[in-house]
Amino acid sequence: MESHINFHEMNIDDRILKAIANQGWTEPTLVQEHGIPLLLEGKDMLVRARTGSGKTAAFVIPVIQKILEFKDINADTYCTQALILAPSKELCNQIFKNILQLTIKCSRDVKCVDISDQIDMKEQQPLLNIPPDVIVATPARALLHLQGKNMTLKKLQTLVVDEADLVFSFGFEEEIKEVIKFLPKTYQAVLASATLSEDVMALKKLLLRNAVILKLQEPDLAPLSQLTHYKLNAEEEDKAVILYCIFKLKLVKGKTIVFVNSVDKCYKLKLFLEQFGVHTCVLNSELPASCRCHTINQFNDNIYDIILASDEKFLDEEHEITSTSTNKRKHDKEFSIARGIDFQFVSIVINFDFPQDIYSYIHRVGRTARGKNKGTAISFLNIKELNLLKDVEDYIKQGISEENDIFQDFNFKLEEVEGFRYRAKDAWRAVTKIAVREARLKEIKSEMLNSKKLKRYFQENPRDLLSLRHDKALHTVKLQDHMSDVPDYMVPTSLKEYIKTQEEEDKGIKKKDKAYYKKKQVGYKKYHAKKTNPLVGMEYTGLKKM
Repeated sequence: MESHINFHEMNIDDRILKAIANQGWTEPTLVQEHGIPLLLEGKDMLVRARTGSGKTAAFVIPVIQKILEFKDINADTYCTQALILAPSKELCNQIFKNILQLTIKCSRDVKCVDISDQIDMKEQQPLLNIPPDVIVATPARALLHLQGKNMTLKKLQTLVVDEADLVFSFGFEEEIKEVIKFLPKTYQAVLASATLSEDVMALKKLLLRNAVILKLQEPDLAPLSQLTHYKLNAEEEDKAVILYCIFKLKLVKGKTIVFVNSVDKCYKLKLFLEQFGVHTCVLNSELPASCRCHTINQFNDNIYDIILASDEKFLDEEHEITSTSTNKRKHDKEFSIARGIDFQFVSIVINFDFPQDIYSYIHRVGRTARGKNKGTAISFLNIKELNLLKDVEDYIKQGISEENDIFQDFNFKLEEVEGFRYRAKDAWRAVTKIAVREARLKEIKSEMLNSKKLKRYFQENPRDLLSLRHDKALHTVKLQDHMSDVPDYMVPTSLKEYIKTQEEEDKGIKKKDKAYYKKKQVGYKKYHAKKTNPLVGMEYTGLKKM
């Protein structure tokens, strides 16, 4: 039987071990078990591991360890020892938070700053006056500060490039080449990626010397025992009816991300659901970066439970957008919903629109079943999307001895919820193209106003930042109060007892959550995750296949 190495057997500083314990990590993931010892030996490394496998901690822990060892000998020396580059502001923000979590017991000894925000460089300059131990940035932002002589990397020990397969795709090739000119002759380099593309190999030649390639023999997705896949055949309007029923009848429970294939569909769904009192927030490339980061943070902090995300083809569209006429909407190239962003404790991923390729499916459903947590993916399919499903199923079956179908049927019969269907179809048709356009303009203007004029106020009054919720109704479609209620006659007979039980359980959980949160705020997210069953609706068999 193969023996496994635990964190305490890796010669890691006690302060880091305490922070790891504080995160509730009982044992390292596969990439952490193999990667951390090699990085502590000082080897250059190319790490290929699937989404949600713990890649970030695999390179952050050795970085912190080396800094602590340096500080033990050179306590009064201030220099930047690690530069971590990521292709988006959201990923930089996530890495920065992970570093803060892992340095909670040594925050006085390890200083980290995130300079990825696209604000005036003069505002960030004070953060760099005393060189921080770790700098997190996008390649473009790091280059600007280096050229402006706001920071120096002469004593750099470690360079990390996260999501390396996206760096060139996002247009950062020239910035990377320029940043290299500011690096010392010798340093340890780490490339972390979900795939080993041609771009990654090009980066490898630029940055790595005699590198170890850590290509773990693991599937791209969590195993079927951890991640359950469901499918449901439905056309466009019926998809909306089913989504409405799922949320109002609480057939799914837990934090949910609903993926669609366009920004317009995001807002159409939001306007549709808000007519029934279902609060959601939208995440897409057209919103300001600060708004996107804040949305993700509030979702992770359990302020709301449903995100509507547009998984656009940024990598394919980017060159077209920048080279064609200026009348086209310009997307932020440093943003992609499906890649790398850490949505924490997601129970359900719903593909309202089925993804257009295999890898998009993998990265979407990779938002759930992360680490050791279980998760569920539900895919709605119209007749045009059935071929895409077969391609995904064939890909997942590769390398596993699974005779049964990967996708189970999500049991649902529209005839049993005819009242919901009548309401939903009227509400869906009420969301016109004009309403969607007005909603998009209204939200973007609102967020830009908040980010510019209230920024300093929120810095001085952080509690008031919570009042800036992203799941508020947009009010571009007429709302009727009675629509948010579900009369008893509309609930299928077989579900009435179940709904009653769920309401009683929710009341009890909310009381416990409140008491627990007051007692121990740090543990709230873990407690909440344990108390929510990823898919309670699967215990109910009254709704049958269409």
